[in-house]
Amino acid sequence: MYKNVLENINGVEIFPIISLIVFFIFFIVIVIWVLRADKSYLSRMSNLPLDGNNVQGGSK
Repeated sequence: MYKNVLENINGVEIFPIISLIVFFIFFIVIVIWVLRADKSYLSRMSNLPLDGNNVQGGSK
């Protein structure tokens, strides 16, 4: 049933291509950001959840 619905939509074959292109652009941008990011910033952010001294908000 759904196959027949999608076959009747004009231009439906472009949507998977667009989504694949958007995914690869996002993936490449994230990889470039990780490779160019400051290593001290990444280290500080990776240890942030383990830092018990920096409690923000909330009640005790």
